[in-house]
Amino acid sequence: MKKNILVTGGAGFIGSHLVGKLLDEGVWNVSVVDNFNEFYAPAIKRHNISGFTDHENFRLYETDITCAGTLEKIFAANKFDAVVHLAAWAGVRPSLLNPKLYTQVNVCGTLNLLEAAKDFGVKQFVFGSSSSVYGINSKIPFSETDNISQTISPYAATKAAGELLCHTFSHLYDIRTICLRFFTVYGARQRPDLAIHKFSRLIWENKPIPMFGDGKTRRDYTFIDDIIQGVRAAVDYDRTNYEIFNLGESETVELKTLIALLEENLGKKAVIERKPMQPGDVPVTFADISKAKELLNYNPTKKIEEGIPKFVEWFKNEALNCK
Repeated sequence: MKKNILVTGGAGFIGSHLVGKLLDEGVWNVSVVDNFNEFYAPAIKRHNISGFTDHENFRLYETDITCAGTLEKIFAANKFDAVVHLAAWAGVRPSLLNPKLYTQVNVCGTLNLLEAAKDFGVKQFVFGSSSSVYGINSKIPFSETDNISQTISPYAATKAAGELLCHTFSHLYDIRTICLRFFTVYGARQRPDLAIHKFSRLIWENKPIPMFGDGKTRRDYTFIDDIIQGVRAAVDYDRTNYEIFNLGESETVELKTLIALLEENLGKKAVIERKPMQPGDVPVTFADISKAKELLNYNPTKKIEEGIPKFVEWFKNEALNCK
């Protein structure tokens, strides 16, 4: 008998990759909740899941996670064994402009899903959090035990709040909740607003790319296949009732190095437009993944030198034709 799983934000970048993985396994009925909002072109998200819509084990619900009544009906109809909650208003800089929207969706929406999980007996809840919760962390690499009480963007604050809600529901209602702190995910289907995709398009079109600061900011870039490996392991995790895991590559890459790799693989030189550091940005992200390795058997394998060529291949073959 097939198991039933809900993936919120399942038409997005990470979500659509997870949906494909679950359907390929052949043991899941996969339901997706996505509202196809205008944060970036809905046509891109529809293209992400176009290969799944006729699959007999796939079901799409076009609704918003802030609609508690609709979620209740979806949960009642499906008897979910697990929920992977990836839906959110994303992005550090945009959250500075509309913190109320980010709170309504990312905090209240997460609460709606946890309430539905409680009411309908869902025992496995995986929450997509973010490395942004670490803020300006003086200790590197970042560990799950580090203090996260000093977030520096509304987006980061909403993700920290989501983790607290997950812990509360785990404690009160015996729902196993696993929070996954993603570190700068990239690969095929990456959102067009994220640096690697945005820079690639600007370089390709011979337009200047904004470089905030001196180019020495560092990120722990994580290839999508490695992230999906970790998310999939979290769906099966059953050793404890509440955990937080870093999912990163556990290596940092300077912004200048990233731009050079994109230039090399695109075969074009970047026009650099220097700008000051932005509010909410952090100088470095760096994941300690020892806990995920031990408890999830997480084993990222794709170095940036291998991942960027794969991204550029997708960018040239698909992204340029889908805006």
